Amino acid sequence: MNLRESLFPPGASRHDWAFDGALATSLALLTVPPYWGSAQSTWAMVSSLLLVAPLVLRRHSPLLMLALVSLGALLQLVVSELPLPSLVAIPVVSYSMARWVAGPAARAVVVIGSAGAVLGPLRWVIDDLSHVSLRQGVWFVLAWFVCMGLVVTPYAIGRRVREETDAHEHLVATAEERYRALITEREQLARLAESRARTQIARELHDIVAHSLSVMIVQAEGGRALAAKKPEAATQALTTIADTGREALMEMRRILGVLRAEPGQADQADFTPAPRLTDIPELVGRTSDRFRLTVNGQPPRVSPALELTVYRVVQEALTNVLKHAGPDARASVTLTYSTREIIVDVLDNGTGLPGATSDPGHGLRGMNERVTSMGGRLVARPRPSGGFQVTVVLPLSGAGAGG
Repeated sequence: MNLRESLFPPGASRHDWAFDGALATSLALLTVPPYWGSAQSTWAMVSSLLLVAPLVLRRHSPLLMLALVSLGALLQLVVSELPLPSLVAIPVVSYSMARWVAGPAARAVVVIGSAGAVLGPLRWVIDDLSHVSLRQGVWFVLAWFVCMGLVVTPYAIGRRVREETDAHEHLVATAEERYRALITEREQLARLAESRARTQIARELHDIVAHSLSVMIVQAEGGRALAAKKPEAATQALTTIADTGREALMEMRRILGVLRAEPGQADQADFTPAPRLTDIPELVGRTSDRFRLTVNGQPPRVSPALELTVYRVVQEALTNVLKHAGPDARASVTLTYSTREIIVDVLDNGTGLPGATSDPGHGLRGMNERVTSMGGRLVARPRPSGGFQVTVVLPLSGAGAGG
């Protein structure tokens, strides 16, 4: 802390100025009026004003307050043979210095107060230093003890308050820092989870598109062989289809390879068939015997991407039931197939597991990405009667329609 900050510490608000001004005014009204109108008491009035008026600076400039009060006390020591009521400002000064001044500078009030605790009783009690009676000695010790108490006790209280305030501010700052670190960590985890979800989607789309392109290439090459007996233009068109298919497959593998790349692994195409709507009963059956499947209508002919989305939605919803609903929870899966949309409804009666609410919900976020990419909508919320609800509506038009 530099000299300016020591003399004029920042932070005194308008409320603080008003309170300190009221305090100084109140003490002045209580201690100064008895000396008005008396010529011999003029200097006593001046010294009293110097003791109480500077209290208005006790938070804005405590060191300046100490200097002015010390000057007033010294003047009062000269002009008065008895202690005056304005000395009530001394404990306030001692507390204010300990509370608002940091470091060793605050101890100046103890040094000055200790000197005053000796000089004051000497002036008030002892008439002749060359001859001190036992009675005067006892009164001197008592007066010194009281004066030191009026300095040291408020100083100790003010120091304790300052230390507790500093400790509280440190705890608050530490908590804010930890909170910011936690937010940053959660954001990083969210980005990482989203990246993993997108990578998984990229792998699955790779399976579907790679399979489709492979079939297209085979059919195009077969068509080219059949077109040998037909006009040359048809053969050229089939050749173009085959070449385009091969080029698209290679480019798709290259781009998705960047998304899927892991150190030390070569990019390999996976042609395993993607799950279909007809695989959902097996999924529900093998997941748990506490899950029940109801199918309304017949599975429509849809694109592989839409079939995969429905399958993954059911899989993720059942996984969340196993993870968060509790060991005894039961779930019902309802698939409704209509001419315009597919509705997936997964309901459970779970009560939740301890700590489940702290899960950031990356699975639901990935599920929402899948559903949104197919033009659908997702509702995931707690049920009023207990448990959780996951409802997905996927339209059969547009991207979800079968070819």
